[in-house]
Amino acid sequence: MILPDPVYNEVRVSKFVNHLMYDGKKNKAYEIFYGALKTVETKLPGEEKSALEVWKKALENVTPQIEVKSRRIGGATFQVPTEIRPDRKESVSMKNMISFARKRGGKSMADKLAAEILDAYNEQGGAFKRKEDMHRMAEANRAFAHFRF
Repeated sequence: MILPDPVYNEVRVSKFVNHLMYDGKKNKAYEIFYGALKTVETKLPGEEKSALEVWKKALENVTPQIEVKSRRIGGATFQVPTEIRPDRKESVSMKNMISFARKRGGKSMADKLAAEILDAYNEQGGAFKRKEDMHRMAEANRAFAHFRF
């Protein structure tokens, strides 16, 4: 059972922070997350949405609907497109956003995360590209959809 976070009272924020956390340093992870949201707020002054809503929209934009799973049939391995369970969708999107934020060059993690959130919100950046690639792979292998298990 995951408890909602102290500031926004959202369970999704807590999940995100849990993915963000290294070595059980939850306070540090919260600092990074809230810092990133503050940065998002300053970078989007004319936006009517709150930073939290921007983050939610960004997560939505990087959430894949289908993924490909490897499946051996006879001697061949097929990439079979499968639907993703809702809880896994959420998890995959969070992990992608965090991993691409970590790969960014330069500044503090809060800044990198803020930049990744803004990119995802504007439908660009690494995490969004990863989702597009996943969908493209699934589309290309649609012929094998009948191997679903």
